[in-house]
Amino acid sequence: MLPFLEDLVYRLGDQVDGVLARDENEIYLQLRDADSRPAISILREEHHGRVAAVFAEDRCAADGCFFVYHVIEFPASPKYLLLSTTIDRSDPRFPSHSVEVPGLNWQEREIQDMFGIRLDDHPNPRRVALHDNWPDIHPLRKDFSLTTVLPEFEGERHLYRPALGEGVFQIPVGPVHAGIIEPGHFSFAVAGEPILYLQLRMFYTHKGTEKLFEGMPVEKAVFLAESISGDSSFSHGTAFCQAVERAGAIEIPPLAARMRTILLELERVYNHVADIGAIATDVGFGIANAHASRLREILFGLNEVLTGNRLLRGMVRIGGVRRKWDESQRLQLMQTVREFESEFHRLIELILSSDSTRDRLERTGFLSPEKARDLGIVGVAGRASGIDLDVRRDHPYAAYGDLEIQPPLYGVGDVWHRMQVRMDEVPASLNMILEMAELVLRGDPYTPSVQVPPGRCALSAVEGWRGEIMHWIRVGENNRLERCKIKDPSLNNWPALVEAVQGNIIPDFPVINKSFNLSYSGTDR
Repeated sequence: MLPFLEDLVYRLGDQVDGVLARDENEIYLQLRDADSRPAISILREEHHGRVAAVFAEDRCAADGCFFVYHVIEFPASPKYLLLSTTIDRSDPRFPSHSVEVPGLNWQEREIQDMFGIRLDDHPNPRRVALHDNWPDIHPLRKDFSLTTVLPEFEGERHLYRPALGEGVFQIPVGPVHAGIIEPGHFSFAVAGEPILYLQLRMFYTHKGTEKLFEGMPVEKAVFLAESISGDSSFSHGTAFCQAVERAGAIEIPPLAARMRTILLELERVYNHVADIGAIATDVGFGIANAHASRLREILFGLNEVLTGNRLLRGMVRIGGVRRKWDESQRLQLMQTVREFESEFHRLIELILSSDSTRDRLERTGFLSPEKARDLGIVGVAGRASGIDLDVRRDHPYAAYGDLEIQPPLYGVGDVWHRMQVRMDEVPASLNMILEMAELVLRGDPYTPSVQVPPGRCALSAVEGWRGEIMHWIRVGENNRLERCKIKDPSLNNWPALVEAVQGNIIPDFPVINKSFNLSYSGTDR
């Protein structure tokens, strides 16, 4: 048990309904009512807890109430504390923490939209996941059927703050963009070229993924998890499988742990290389992007050899991975990684030799460490602004406990340093892959599936290439899901873009946006 938890339980007194350790790294503290403010205040201010996520669950049929869970982690501890509060179904409401923890803003409003649990004292309780002209529905309540046909949408659409003042203009970008990216609306207020402020609107392609999980067999649900965000398919698939494995006390074989680690790092590398090239092309350095695209294609070919899919889909399964590699695949993996490493260093030398590129990227899109911390920024963007978080090191999974993880940290927070984090992480990932590949053929690729006892729930976290991914699941009868909560790192990081563009010029917005490279699909779900 966390050393301070006994003191916290004593101080909260009758408000505590119970403490339960699901496993060695997951502790639940149940409160009797909806007011979690005293507990979270103690955990944050006295014990430096970080509120990593907040989500809800409809248990009205089983327990006569809703539950809201706050996921809290602590420095130098692999344990997560899930603070659970009971929400009366006759008057569902809960207090907001967004003033003290701005990173919870969207997550709290999403609970209000999806469950109809009203927010008290939220500074901006407007809809976020459901747009303003949606009918009055709450899709994640259990009494809302997935087959419901919604009426014609009526009423006012989203109103943006008007651009006021002499010489101040509003520039809308989106929601439909050039190319194949998904929709998102960016509304700029500018005075000449400098950006005064940006208003952001996401959730145009809400897919109801969390609703789709309900009632789905856990084995089949793996494929849905892989589709949450296409460039993070293996990370989301792994996060989901880990949650089921923890709920069912399933221990994966060492071989599967090593293979998962290799594939997770391959996913990190091919995305980082693509981003490095895309950032270069947004400042006119097309030849660097051509080299980066060639390198990414090398990894896509390797992905297909190892898994049968260029985006690593169809390989992860509950209990491990679907098949192991033969000796020729292992040798090709190691040879390709070594050749790729040499070519990658040439790409970096090319970028570093371009003073004009560096001039465009330094001091552009600045996100201060203070703002990054307040907004709960994770992953690449967080590390560029000095946020020292990495799930691989802080909450080891797969085979990361056998590896030394030293995430690169910078306190500058501009586009250059967000690219620098990527440039630093690629060689580190390649070294991890080679270290794991030395042992990859020994053992079984998976543990046979077992029946997860009904009512079991579990939290899983993975350090995706963008940052922290979380899945929380509850399993019902016959190995079917009752609830799956998904948190993609993009949900944390979109608000950082609003801060980073201020004071920059409109022509620099594409490269600032690319330096974060956030997922519309992972956000909308």
